[in-house]
Amino acid sequence: MEYELENGCLTICVPKELDHHQANRLRSEADLLIENCHVKKIVFDFSETEFMDSSGIGVIIGRYKNMNFYGGEVQAKNLNGRVEKIFAVSGLKKIIKVE
Repeated sequence: MEYELENGCLTICVPKELDHHQANRLRSEADLLIENCHVKKIVFDFSETEFMDSSGIGVIIGRYKNMNFYGGEVQAKNLNGRVEKIFAVSGLKKIIKVE
């Protein structure tokens, strides 16, 4: 996973496949950064992502809940057609701003 932290904004470059194994890793690494670096905004960058299962959806919802608790926000960008459809069907588009 690649992360970029700048001015309280954590950009997470989501991997090509966000499945159960990758989701666990992303969850733990992101939570560590959120807690230790005073993150106020998370941007999920899906430019490389081709596949995401329910584990990936869970990671995004979990980070959304964490950021809401801390008064922060979550955004997503560079969604391809497949990932955008997952966002629409799962309801993620209703809670997360998509650029």
